[in-house]
Amino acid sequence: MIGRPEVEAAWRLVRPHVRCTPVIELPPGTLGVATSLALKLESLQLSGSFKGRGAFHKLLASQVPAAGIVAASGGNHGAAAAYAARALGHKAEIFVPTVASPTKVARLRSYGAVVHLVGAVYAEARALSEKRAAETGALIVPAYEDEVVFAGAGSVALEFAEQASFDTLLIAVGGGGLIAGCAAAIGERTRIVAVETEGTPTLYEARRAGRPVDVAISGIAADALGASRIGTPNFEIAQKLVRDSVLVNDDAVRNAQRALWEELRIVAEPSGATALAALMSGAYKPASGERVATLICGANTDPGSVV
Repeated sequence: MIGRPEVEAAWRLVRPHVRCTPVIELPPGTLGVATSLALKLESLQLSGSFKGRGAFHKLLASQVPAAGIVAASGGNHGAAAAYAARALGHKAEIFVPTVASPTKVARLRSYGAVVHLVGAVYAEARALSEKRAAETGALIVPAYEDEVVFAGAGSVALEFAEQASFDTLLIAVGGGGLIAGCAAAIGERTRIVAVETEGTPTLYEARRAGRPVDVAISGIAADALGASRIGTPNFEIAQKLVRDSVLVNDDAVRNAQRALWEELRIVAEPSGATALAALMSGAYKPASGERVATLICGANTDPGSVV
């Protein structure tokens, strides 16, 4: 199981290739949240989400063959893998489930990737991507169930901790790469809280069962948080270092997206607003004086959908 040293090493490797994203600190009452709040705008990361950190780390830490890379994704990981591949001079093929938003598919193609729209859910796209990699010899860049990938993702927590002081970090969860990396980085000293939608409860159900289990996927954030099962190494870290897990409904996510735009002029996709939705809806209630932070982790959506 990786820890802070591995995430620090990953950060040193990817730092020249990714953007240091800004943090804004909000006084109590902003966005309807009673406590003060630090927001890290990872939505401004290269390729539009935190995923660029993990993708760059995987490619920089690996021997990439002439066949290039293959990835499966609901959109954000694919965009990050395609962006990193182009930046480092590699070919990329991305397998995307049919639920992916047209905005994300268009971005993939803009980065020069060959895009395959296959399968109704992420798991089907992943299976076909693995078959393609076996045929071509390409490097598989997993979306989340890979310690090299989520060590890179965890660099965002180290960067955030340098920019702001907080007791608790709320993190949206899909397959568990972001929360595993962040927990490995700072979970020994910071309260980590997982937030998922009711339609994408992979970690929530795994915690109830004591092991990763398959869940049905649906709802507003299914394209980005739509892994039907949390990754095994991700779950091991979460079991040890994630303090709590809460669910929010789709209306809460929509309200958070709308509030971010109306009050701060920040565009967030549903997954990017999910952690904030837990605060705004009361699914997570901070203690008096608790310093809370969260990531706006992605912005790959049609801006018209949140206005």
